[in-house]
This record gives sequence, structure tokens and C-alpha cells, in this order.
Amino acid sequence: MTGKGGRRSAGELEAEVMATLWAADAPMTTAEVVAQLESGLAYNTVQTILTRLTAKGVLQRTERGRAHAYWPTTDEASSVAQHLRSTLSGVQDRARVLREFAATIDEDDARILQRWLSTRSGDGS
Repeated sequence: MTGKGGRRSAGELEAEVMATLWAADAPMTTAEVVAQLESGLAYNTVQTILTRLTAKGVLQRTERGRAHAYWPTTDEASSVAQHLRSTLSGVQDRARVLREFAATIDEDDARILQRWLSTRSGDGS
């Protein structure tokens, strides 16, 4: 969601940087992340995002020459699942949220979820 003056939120920028790092085969420096982003974010903006994500424990970093190289602490699926769990934990009517979510997913995703839930419950079908 774009904020005042067409600016993107910090969450959107973090998501864009994380997507870049998840797609990478190896840790990336700030300059490498900037080069991969199609949004034209400034080097200093990306550096600030990487520093904040490291402070949150979402990224780790190591020295690479005079720069730092960054990599995610978890894969994308685990990170998104944790975000969903965190969001659900603050909701009073979890059943309604889950129903609303299930009602909006496409048929392929519904089949995947049904298959997994049936194996989890021991049904196996």
C-alpha cells in the first residue's frame, strides 16, 4: 500500500528486499540487493532496511571485504507461516478469520490444504 506522496510503507519495502534475498543462491551485499531490485530504491534506503531486518533477527550478516553480506534466517514459507500465526494470535474470533480465509482461496490451494489437513488428522484420505 502506498502512503503519502506515493511513498511505499516500510513493510512493503522490507517485503521487496526479503523477496530478493529469498530468491538469491548466496548472501548478498547491499549493492547486490540494489542491483536486483526493480524499484530503483536508493543504496542508503536498502542499507537501512537491511540493518533493521538484521536487528529484528530476520536476517544475519557477515563481513565481505568492506561490506556486509546478508541472508534470511528462515525460508519464505516458514516466515510467512510465522506471520500468519502471529496475526491469528491477536484475533478474538479465529474461527471466523479462518473461514473467511478459506472462502477466498482458489480451488488448487483449497485441495492442497484439504489434503494436508486430512493427513494431519490421521484420516489419510
